[in-house]
Amino acid sequence: MTEKGIMKEVTIYTDGACSGNPGPGGWAAVLKYGNTRRELSGGEPNTTNNRMELLAVIYGLEALKEPCRVTLRTDSQYIARAINEKWITAWRGMGWKRKDGELKNADLWQRLDKLLIVHSVDFEWVKGHSDNEENKRCDELAVAESRKYAI
Repeated sequence: MTEKGIMKEVTIYTDGACSGNPGPGGWAAVLKYGNTRRELSGGEPNTTNNRMELLAVIYGLEALKEPCRVTLRTDSQYIARAINEKWITAWRGMGWKRKDGELKNADLWQRLDKLLIVHSVDFEWVKGHSDNEENKRCDELAVAESRKYAI
């Protein structure tokens, strides 16, 4: 928070990539605060696209040093809908399960849920591979990370 108790406003762009599903994957986040811009990325040798999308969001939020007001732009409808349509609230209420059984990526949803208590986050869905330069950059970084694990 700033001196006046007002939360800093940050924009985070995220993306995940996977070559095969499962397969080698990568994630990326671009954080913007005022004139400051930071890129984060990483990957795993055997994962899924949804796990990489979630990790991009998680690592982006974990990089913030204090509680912030965040506009998070993702091309993952899976994530945007889970938050905006309150699926995550239902999953929490059902012990991190779905009505019809297992919740995939429950470990990551729980991790994200804790971060949503710290930060005030508005999730916005953006069309992937469109004219959004930061989304394109996230895609480039995530794909590059996934290629590091390709055999």
